[in-house]
Amino acid sequence: MEGTTPAEMRRIAIASCVGTTIEFYDFFIYGTAAALVFPTVFFPALGPAAGAVASFATFAVAFFARPVGAVLFGHYGDRIGRKRTLISTLLLMGVATVLIGLLPGAATIGAAAPIALVVLRFVQGFAVGGEWAGANLLTAEYAPPGERGRYATFPQLGPAIAFALTSATFLVTGWVMGDKDSAFLEYGWRIPFLLSVVLIGVGLYVRLKIEETPVFRAAQATRQPTKRAPFLAVLVSQPKEVLLSAGSLTMVFAFFYMGTAYLTAYGVNPKGAGLSRPTVLMLGIAAAVVFGVVTVLAGVLSDRVGRKRVIMTSCAVGAVWALLLFPLLDTRSPLAFGIGITVTLAIFAVSYGPAGAFLPELFHTRHRYTGAGLGYNLAGILGGAVPPLLAPQLTSAFGSIGIGVMLSVTALISFVCTRALAETAGRGTLHTTEGDDLVDANRA
Repeated sequence: MEGTTPAEMRRIAIASCVGTTIEFYDFFIYGTAAALVFPTVFFPALGPAAGAVASFATFAVAFFARPVGAVLFGHYGDRIGRKRTLISTLLLMGVATVLIGLLPGAATIGAAAPIALVVLRFVQGFAVGGEWAGANLLTAEYAPPGERGRYATFPQLGPAIAFALTSATFLVTGWVMGDKDSAFLEYGWRIPFLLSVVLIGVGLYVRLKIEETPVFRAAQATRQPTKRAPFLAVLVSQPKEVLLSAGSLTMVFAFFYMGTAYLTAYGVNPKGAGLSRPTVLMLGIAAAVVFGVVTVLAGVLSDRVGRKRVIMTSCAVGAVWALLLFPLLDTRSPLAFGIGITVTLAIFAVSYGPAGAFLPELFHTRHRYTGAGLGYNLAGILGGAVPPLLAPQLTSAFGSIGIGVMLSVTALISFVCTRALAETAGRGTLHTTEGDDLVDANRA
């Protein structure tokens, strides 16, 4: 945007990155704990196999909560502003995460423990549902024309940093207490959840320092009074963009959550890769570094060659790689596991980098928060909730190749949906009125 100095852009970029790092750290420590300790702590009566399925079922609950959060927080984000809404999502996520860290296990309070876990997991998903779109709107609506792909990668870096922090925190905690020590299962796993209090304080400080986006302020100044809620407005005027953007990002979620939470469990499972917990966590940290670098490179490249071309390339490569992944992992070597998780996250990152600019550019300002958040979080159900739930059954029925076929299908779905969307990279500005947006879309 005109009038935004480089120093202001750096502050906005840092604020968006810090916020999504905190939100996804809270989200990912749950996934790591679901893989490593929750079957024992919250589902001991089910046994190892059924306990793992139940644990990942609670992990999936959050994905069904995310579209609900996208609608509610999107409503307020489009009505009262991006900044205040993002502060709310940060606080809500922090409270839910700390309470999980304080929650007694099934051995102490019985069936109430997994029930409370599901409720708090729903709250986590609800908060994340409102976070992603708002954080990306901060950078997209501030960024200079022609550089939105570059600046929109800053909030996209949050998951990479958070995944590395999560793995590192569990790794250090395990080293200090002993991975097989009862102290780790009793209270050691709780430390990463409780440490989020510190991160929340940092995030609030940074977000309180930023201003509302100029695009939103301009839209507020010229907006005509309307009784139609942003949720209804986006469904009436842009249903195609909501559905196709959800399909476009289905592979993103499938590859990322299978490449993090599921592969973490698969890596330590004696019937899977059979690796030690420290080995899996260290390889996860290395993969997260590659993930972050590729995210930035892909976002910058999308400013030059277009968002669609970059995302479609990722989908095409992903459709092939998915069929090779589990035969590689089944060699049960640390090197194969490291290559598997790294390449999976790198392919995901090629799509994820441009997505931070692509989705906001698809929607009109008056319902951009709602539209981008809804498309993103519907993709979370299709790609993030369903594959981890189907994976154990597919493995049992067809072997690990069944998971690869499932991931390949999600990549092909995303390829087709992305191809059906308009290219947005060449648009000069994010307009403040619906009419201007429609004209701009017709030119694309």
